[in-house]
Amino acid sequence: MKTEAKLLLGLGTFFGAMVTVYWFWGNENAGSVMMFAGMLLCFLPGSYYYWWSRRMKPRTEDNPQATQAEGAGVIGTFPGTSIWPFTLGMGAFFVVLALVFGIWFLVPGLGLAVWALFGGTAEGRRGGTH
Repeated sequence: MKTEAKLLLGLGTFFGAMVTVYWFWGNENAGSVMMFAGMLLCFLPGSYYYWWSRRMKPRTEDNPQATQAEGAGVIGTFPGTSIWPFTLGMGAFFVVLALVFGIWFLVPGLGLAVWALFGGTAEGRRGGTH
């Protein structure tokens, strides 16, 4: 995690320097706001990875003297297929439609989103269907 943290924090620092230069020389607000958002989007996971990299034991990938045999074996598990991300996306889609076409789209949108959050949480706790 240290490598990922260094990469993201470095990118965030780069965007921070560039947004400062762009703000003073460009005299344009939209680009500055977007670069500032890019800086924040780098600092958010970068600081999270850095926080966790200091609290967990080093991974094989973080050790420069590690051999290939040390990284062999089961790396991790992946979740099974699920309908809940699609349901959550459709709920978010209806919420956005409510902003454009009318407030009545908000009811099914929030209903789908809440249903997807409960369903995904329940599925994650019991382990899925496969």
